[in-house]
Amino acid sequence: MALDWVPRAPKDEIFNHRITSDERLQRTEPPRTTYELKPLLAPDGNEVKDLYVAWVTLDNPAQYNSYTLDMLAATAVAFEKASHDPSVVAVIFTGAGDRALCTGGNVVEYSEHYVMRPMDCQEYMSVYWRVFDEVWTSPKPFIRRVNGMSIGGGEEISGVCDLSIAADTATFGQVGPLHGSTAMGGACQFKSVVMTMEDAMWNAVSCEQWSAYKMFRKNYIYKVVPVLKQDGKFIRNPEVTTDKWVENGEIVYGEFKPGEERKKARELARSLPKDFSLLDKACMDIAWTFANLYPQQVAVSYSLLRAQKKIAYERTKAEIIWWWAANAGAYGEFDMGMSAFNTKKVTGSTDIDVIKLRQMLAKGHPYDEEMFEAVMPKPKQQ
Repeated sequence: MALDWVPRAPKDEIFNHRITSDERLQRTEPPRTTYELKPLLAPDGNEVKDLYVAWVTLDNPAQYNSYTLDMLAATAVAFEKASHDPSVVAVIFTGAGDRALCTGGNVVEYSEHYVMRPMDCQEYMSVYWRVFDEVWTSPKPFIRRVNGMSIGGGEEISGVCDLSIAADTATFGQVGPLHGSTAMGGACQFKSVVMTMEDAMWNAVSCEQWSAYKMFRKNYIYKVVPVLKQDGKFIRNPEVTTDKWVENGEIVYGEFKPGEERKKARELARSLPKDFSLLDKACMDIAWTFANLYPQQVAVSYSLLRAQKKIAYERTKAEIIWWWAANAGAYGEFDMGMSAFNTKKVTGSTDIDVIKLRQMLAKGHPYDEEMFEAVMPKPKQQ
């Protein structure tokens, strides 16, 4: 069976991996990263003259705010811009719309361009590192405003922020091992520092999604606020248990409700309007707190506190670039995972047959075109 249904970029396509100044922030349509200065607000809602909060927004809602190379580079530029603006007291990093903060790197780019281009994979990671470096070296606090799904690389790149404020409809999780990748862009590093080792082992690898309340319970985010309104009043996410801590000897706070109960709760949640005003206020109130502290002392404090996450990341940084370059070879697991995801409209599935993959490996079969074709989902009959 020919593989001409698997899209690939032209052989002579070249991406620009250099980070330029404000040019990347001038895009007028998604996919893009936007930069906006919003006046600092006092708790009473009044604007503070000449002081601002920089909002950096991943704007690609059609693809759940997954970041393209251009968006990634623009994020680094935006972080640098905010860091060197003395009128900025804090940076808020978020996603456009109400469905996702970010679901990771752009699968179309990964599948069609970066597979079989190991040198470009190395270049890409240099841009990714730049985003992190801009936070590590910034004198400004970075606040992660989690407005929806924070998944895969989206959770990782936003996880570099200092404090996370989440809508209680947000979900968190890693999906790499389910789609031919590894949570090597921050999850495997940060979570083993902040969570218990056992929780990190499960959360970064199992591909199980956790609620915002469970992430709060596991000490990975700072605050959770409601965004759903019923009869004009805010209510807690009905899909998640928030009114009790223990049931039958098990901790249930933050867990998704079981079976039919969750199904009904999901239907209710989807029927209710979302209002992010409490989320926005929580982020702005934190910025206000920092604005009333000596700026140099805030800068040094965060530089010291960030060191633990930074050391964890830097300890594995060198290996990451070579791993991705090697893993992006033709017909390997990354190719399988990204190509399966990218061809969902053709096959109806995002998943390969992992059991068959393991069975073939157990018999000594190499990663080659024959294996690729055997485990990939097949195009639907026309």
